[in-house]
Amino acid sequence: MTNTTNVTQPNGTQISASTALDLDAYFQRIGYAGRRTASLDTLKAIVRHHTEAIPFENLNPFLRWPVYLDLASLQQKLVRDGRGGYCFEQNLLLGQVLQALGFQVTNLAARVIWNVPEGVITPRSHMLLRIDLGDPPYIVDAGFGGLVLTGVLRLETGVEQATPHEPFRLIARDEGFIMQARLREAWQPLYRFDLQPQLLPDYEVTNWYLSNHPTSHFIHGLMAARPEADRRYALRNNELAVHYLDGRTERRLLIDAAELRAVLEEQFRIAVPAAPELDVAWQRLMARA
Repeated sequence: MTNTTNVTQPNGTQISASTALDLDAYFQRIGYAGRRTASLDTLKAIVRHHTEAIPFENLNPFLRWPVYLDLASLQQKLVRDGRGGYCFEQNLLLGQVLQALGFQVTNLAARVIWNVPEGVITPRSHMLLRIDLGDPPYIVDAGFGGLVLTGVLRLETGVEQATPHEPFRLIARDEGFIMQARLREAWQPLYRFDLQPQLLPDYEVTNWYLSNHPTSHFIHGLMAARPEADRRYALRNNELAVHYLDGRTERRLLIDAAELRAVLEEQFRIAVPAAPELDVAWQRLMARA
């Protein structure tokens, strides 16, 4: 028997959603029609399809809507409603899918150090996945915004590893690792992590902080990101950037709410909710610009 739960929508209404994982709906959402076996080829293909289909976005915190991490809510938002999400949403959903296919998945946590001054200690505010599929294990991360990992990394240190986009590598540091990406011939640190398993309550505490605390950048600024084969789209407030793999970058400023909605729908493939809160939040954002 399939259990159901009530999911509260931003407008206060409730819908009944299945707590069972709907693999068919998920694969249709990401456009994947390949094999459903626990193999490295399957893992690579699912990660690539997921990251190109389900965008990183923070519309819920930006609009002061709650972010739920239970499976029913994740499927409703990211799969059925055509939305995206940030790291906890992305990787919790992906981890559930991979487990259902027979992969051994361990949830991990990381401290973001991208654009953070050296020596500053950040909280464990990011989620990633360890996949045990022979030796060595692999690292998967579908939720790191504009530099989302579109490939799969072996858990090996000091080795440059190719992905469908930029090269990545892992550096050993203390009892853990630093994730780096090579941008314009320079290695940039993204986050540091260790292999301590994390449970859902560990993420729920940080998730509440990021989506509610007055100092969280997720509630004060608008962000979206999505890769395609030859480029990465990135939105930060009213600036749209398109970063091509050949090194070119195109930028333009969005001037009104209509243009914002069009960009979110066309470039980021987000089914933008028809909520007046978005226009209000946009005007609040532009007033601070």
